[in-house]
Parts: sequence; structure tokens; C-alpha cells
Amino acid sequence: MANTSDIKNGLCIKHNDKLFQVIEFQHVKPGKGPAFVRTKMRSIETGRVLDNTFSAGHKIDIVRIENREYQYLYEEEDYFIFMNNESYEQVSIVKSMIEKPGFLQEGMICNILFHAEEELPLVVELPMHIISEITYTEPGVKGDTATNSMKAATIATGAEVKVPLFIDMGEVIKIDTRTGIYVERVKK
Repeated sequence: MANTSDIKNGLCIKHNDKLFQVIEFQHVKPGKGPAFVRTKMRSIETGRVLDNTFSAGHKIDIVRIENREYQYLYEEEDYFIFMNNESYEQVSIVKSMIEKPGFLQEGMICNILFHAEEELPLVVELPMHIISEITYTEPGVKGDTATNSMKAATIATGAEVKVPLFIDMGEVIKIDTRTGIYVERVKK
């Protein structure tokens, strides 16, 4: 078992029977009183950020997390099926584990965080950007490039995104999967 002197950015720990990843930490030695470690931790299950303070020497339970690349294959009922490209091992991921499942495309390479000791998938991280074709949107009007107005559009995966007024059906765009926001038009 480790203690607070082992805390560093990116470290995964078990705290109150939940898994957290340390985002920031600061060792504080006040002039009066004992030292402590102030941390910001992100919950691996929910993504919420928690501020927590540990007293110096406090025992912490370090959890080994592995980041593995898997390829998305298909959807089956309430699960998404992914495959490891090296071992061809397949894993079923519950839909609720993926933050924005509407951006999943067949053949897409995703990172899956695994609890190393239990071989349990924890989180599926999509690539930062995807490129997709617009399958439906209202027609664009020539000259609508001057304003920052947006309109709804449906992409090939079925997800709905906001795009500028000048984007038409059949065009290919780049989308930020973390925010679901249009980034740019891609030339075919």
C-alpha cells in the first residue's frame, strides 16, 4: 500500500470504494500544523471532478489501469462489440459506458481503459475527431458564411450536430467528439 508521497498526475487510486484518476496535486507544508496533499481527482465511472485533501502519510490504494486500443465492430442489442487487433479477442461494452455513442463508426479505433487486475473494462474513449458525411440538413444559402449561425444536421452515424448555414447534404465534415461541435469542412 502506498502513501501520499506517491501521488502524481495520472495516478489511479481507489477512494471511498470508487476509482479516481489524479488530475492535479499539490504538497502543502503550512508554517503551522501538519503537511497535507491537496488533489483534484476525476471519477473514472462518472467523469465528475472531486477536490480532496489527504493528510501527509495517509495510505492510498493504487489501482493499475491499462489503456488498450480496440476496434469497434458492430452494435448488438444493448452492447457495442470491440476487437483487439493484436489478439483478435472481442469484448462487449454496455452502451452506457460510452459518453457519445452516436459518433461510433464501424472500424473506428478506440481506447478502452481496463482495470488490470480484474480485466474489467472501465471507460471507452473515442478518437478526438471523426470525419463523417452529412446525410440530412436544410439547404444552405449562398453567402451565409458571414455569420456564426448554426443549423441542425444529421451525420452518417445518425448523430445530430450543429453546422454552419453554408454546409449542404453530401458534404464531409470533421467533428470534435468530446463536444459534438463542427470543426471544419473536409475536401473529398
